[in-house]
Amino acid sequence: MTARTSAAAIYSGTGDEVEIDRIEVAAPRRGEVLVRMRASGICGSDRHVLDGEWNVPSPTVMGHEGAGIVEELGEGVTGLAVGDHVALVWNQACGGCVNCQSGTPWACTDLRSNECVMPDGTTRLSRSGEDVFPYLAVGSMSEYAVVPASAAIRMPEELPFDIAALIGCSVNTGIGAVLNNARVTSGESAVVVGCGGVGLSILMGLRLAGAHPIIAVDRNPGKLELALRAGATHALLADDATADEIQRITGGGADVAFEAIGNSRTIPELPSHVRVGGRAVLVGMPPEGSMIPFDVLDLCYRGITIIASNYGGSVPARDFPRYAALYLAGRLPLDLLISNRIPLEEANGAFAAMRAGAEARSVVLFD
Repeated sequence: MTARTSAAAIYSGTGDEVEIDRIEVAAPRRGEVLVRMRASGICGSDRHVLDGEWNVPSPTVMGHEGAGIVEELGEGVTGLAVGDHVALVWNQACGGCVNCQSGTPWACTDLRSNECVMPDGTTRLSRSGEDVFPYLAVGSMSEYAVVPASAAIRMPEELPFDIAALIGCSVNTGIGAVLNNARVTSGESAVVVGCGGVGLSILMGLRLAGAHPIIAVDRNPGKLELALRAGATHALLADDATADEIQRITGGGADVAFEAIGNSRTIPELPSHVRVGGRAVLVGMPPEGSMIPFDVLDLCYRGITIIASNYGGSVPARDFPRYAALYLAGRLPLDLLISNRIPLEEANGAFAAMRAGAEARSVVLFD
């Protein structure tokens, strides 16, 4: 087992761009695997870091939505083999705390990946002798990544790597919010505010669940076109009349509404889109320290349930293969999520397009 060098997109901690440089990637330790990356999505969570809205240790290899091929196993790894195709998990649960043991690993109380370190508190990445941190303990914008074996979920070989990468974050987050958190049932009405990668995934999850009507809301007409293809039955261009139109279509408010942006303006509006006794689901992640005002008396009077969704309330070992199977069966049109496939060197252009409201996701392809 020897260290490797790898091209990577590195955030220095200042500015709003990454630099492409080479790093050293150490061999996997006990319980870890080395993955040769084949695809990495460019996600809004990465942009939060570059725009100074979330704080992480630096320098940092960006990317947390990735897929690749297992190239080396650390000591003691079972259940994976060299050559396996895998999607990576950024929410790397410990497996031993009370929440992990009760089947809610997304609520792990001993999570270290948010600190951008491995479970033992260290990193396998360096540059000229200096530690480099993998974003959310993945660092998928690199030719190689080292992750715990439990964070590498085997995927079917016929599944494209770019689709597998998106299953690792946006797809899991969006569909999981529908099926695991809100537990939408057939015939319930739904609203989705924000039709980026996560919002489109929510729409696909709602169609799977049999929701009707499904109302998509966005300021970008191009995103609304994608929303209709993803499963929306109605598409509304966001304006001052949006809430009234939702009331008209649903006959008094939707059963459930999802906010998929993390915007301090749209989050407080979410309860106004649901009926008495309805559910408002917060999926989009806002900047750190965001304080959102709600009319608490209105929430209590109307019996509105606020549901906060983290990583789709998922169990990755269960949910990732399920979404892969649904895609291969033609029931999840996940290709709609990808607007551009780019080399690593074009990552900054993809972040700029995201800030400008690009219609779907860019995915870095290696090789």
